[in-house]
This record gives sequence, C-alpha cells and structure tokens, in this order.
Amino acid sequence: MRVEKNVPEIRFEGFSGEWEEKVLEDICDVRDGTHASPKYQQNGFPLVTSKNVKNGYINYDDVQYISKIDFDEINKRSKVDVNDILIGMIGTIGNIALIRQTPDFAIKNVALIKDKNEMDFLYSYYFLQSPITTQQLDDFASGGTQKFISLSNVRSLLICVPEREEQTAIGNTFQKLDSLINQHQQKHDKLSNIKKAMLEKMFPKQGETMPEIRFKGFSGEWEVKPLSEVAEVIDPHPSHRAPDAVENGVPFIGIGDISDSGLVDFKNVRIVPLHIYNEHSARYTIENGDFAYGRVASVGKIIDLSNNVGNRYTYSPTMAIVKPKSLRPAFLKSYLGTDVFKAHVDNKTSGSTRKSLGVQDFRNLPVLFPLVDEQTAIGSYFQKLDTLVNQHQQQITKLNNIKQACLSKMFV
Repeated sequence: MRVEKNVPEIRFEGFSGEWEEKVLEDICDVRDGTHASPKYQQNGFPLVTSKNVKNGYINYDDVQYISKIDFDEINKRSKVDVNDILIGMIGTIGNIALIRQTPDFAIKNVALIKDKNEMDFLYSYYFLQSPITTQQLDDFASGGTQKFISLSNVRSLLICVPEREEQTAIGNTFQKLDSLINQHQQKHDKLSNIKKAMLEKMFPKQGETMPEIRFKGFSGEWEVKPLSEVAEVIDPHPSHRAPDAVENGVPFIGIGDISDSGLVDFKNVRIVPLHIYNEHSARYTIENGDFAYGRVASVGKIIDLSNNVGNRYTYSPTMAIVKPKSLRPAFLKSYLGTDVFKAHVDNKTSGSTRKSLGVQDFRNLPVLFPLVDEQTAIGSYFQKLDTLVNQHQQQITKLNNIKQACLSKMFV
C-alpha cells in the first residue's frame, strides 16, 4: 500500500490527497525594501524596518520618518499594498505582518510578499508562521549577534500547497483564532490601562497625603511609614549564591520563571537539593496574602504568591518575599505598583545592564496608607481588576497555545 507524503497530521473532513511542494517565488511576487539609508527627519512618512514587524502587525514604536521624495522613490520598487505580507530579514528574522489597511509607509530590510492569486493569501500568511518556515529561516540565517537572511533565501522557501478550497478553510480557521486572541488582548489592554490610570488617581501623588479620587465616605490624610514597619520583608536566599542543580529535588524559582499571578513556568527552573527547601522553610512559609517583589533584573515586578501556598518551592534572591503585617495585603500590593513608589525604587536601584535593589533599601522605602476600611475598599477594587486582567491573559495564553499546536499539525 502506498504511503502518502506531504499530508498534514490534522486535516478538515472532506479533504484528501497529497499537498504539492512549491518554491515561494514561483507562486508569489517576492521583493524587499530599500537597501539605501535615506535621510531621517522629525516628521514625514514612516520607514518600516524589521524591528517594526511584530506579532502580525506593524509596530510604529521607534519608527523613523523620511521625506515624500524618498518615500516615492522607495515605493517605485517595493510599494506595500493591502493583503501583502512582510517578513523581518535582519535581527528579528521571521517576524511577520499581514497588511490589513491601506499602508502609508515604505520599507527597508524587510521582505515583501505579494499575492499573485495562485494561492489564498491567508493560507500563505499562516504557513509562513509555521514551524516548517521557522526552521527554514533558521537554517538560512547568517551573521553573529545580528542575524540576517537574504532575499534569495526568502524566495527559495519551500511551501506545501493543498487545493484552493482547503487553503481557504485553513486560512479562515487561523483567522478566527487570531480574532479571538485579539478580542481578549484588547480587553486585557483596556483593563490594564484603567488600572494604570486608577493607580495614579486613587493613591496620593508625590509630596501629597491624599488621593485625587476617593471612595465615598472616606476623608483625612494618609499616614506614612517605612515598608519594614507595615510588612515583613524576607530575603529568601541570603547567601545570594545559586545552589547546585540536581536531577531530583525542589524548584528554585527565579523572577523570570513566574508570572504576575504566580504561575510557574518550569521549563528553565533550576532544581535544587531538598535541604535547600528545609533551610528556606525554617525561615519563612508562604501564606495567603504574601507576594514577591522583583529586586534583581525585573525590578518592581509584583507576583501574587497565594496560588503557591503549600507548594514545596524555594525562591531565589532575585525577589524579596513581602508578608503584610498591619496593612491589607491587596492594598499594599497595589501601592507598590504605583508610579510614586516606583520612583522611590528607581532612586535606590544600582547597576546598568542588570538593575538591582538592595533588600535593606527596599525595607526602608516609604509607604502611604489610609485607615483599614479604606485600605480594604481600595484593595478589593484593584483585586477585582487584576482578576479580570488575569482571566483575559489566561485566555490569550490558552488560545496562543492552541494556535501554535495547530500550526505544527495542520501544515507539512
């Protein structure tokens, strides 16, 4: 019996047969942007480079501007249109964007892929995000710290193509997934912006003792004390030397291994001997309301540890464990996220490439707080906001995982 090749692991019902392998330049018009360095100016037309191609869209942060003369000259050769696909060629190799609206920019060091109506453009867009394409681009990449690929590399990409109807079904499925991801991302971003705005208004500004916005029924000035008087601040691993890694033991969690909500990504977590856990647990136990504060590298990252109560984890000195005493935990956690508190932290951090905040400096930082009932009201408000933000983030993560799994299994 003949075994079919070029057939995906997962396939929609009603489709069969092998996919045809083709070279990208045979089915698409593949160009790139200018190789010249036009003169930049304060205003004008954006010049999009590889660093601006991110997560399916054009990110205009840090974009440079060029004159209309240079814009028109570049676009004689590489004009970008709706439904075109861009791929980063230098530094951020393989980052991809689909042009959904009439563009007003020119491109440099970016591959431009134009549909010749020989393939569904959405199918092309998602195939170029698949691990198959990523592996090809990695194999092509040259250079040291600044990796790059050539236009001929992009043109020679191999792409397996089913019949048009199946292409459309695949493209539409991924488009729906992306739409769901974007919906949750927009809600996540909106709630995050609301939180940021309310942190500025519901806590006193620098040099003041009363907030701009207050819940009804509360008045009077807030009190100020050092953090060490309202919370116990623990250095979880005082030696500041990483324990030896072992095959069987307990996780030694660093600031980069854990999300804001306390979820641990065990992919790169160091496993350390059990006696390290015994040493840690003799000095502290994680309880409801405890949280961690990043003090090395990710200075200011606040992590809710309530989900880790009872787990046999140890924590690295990249964070400090904060155990509220006289203040409501949700209030204190919110206050430490304000710009006012961050400004105090910035004044005490040291280091250029790897920022750090000393534990004792952290303990001495000032905390402003109202009476207990107002703390409870404020803490509850931000706790509800955080819950909504985390729910959307969890959905984004879940949907992205589904998308990545499908990209691996629905293409060959």
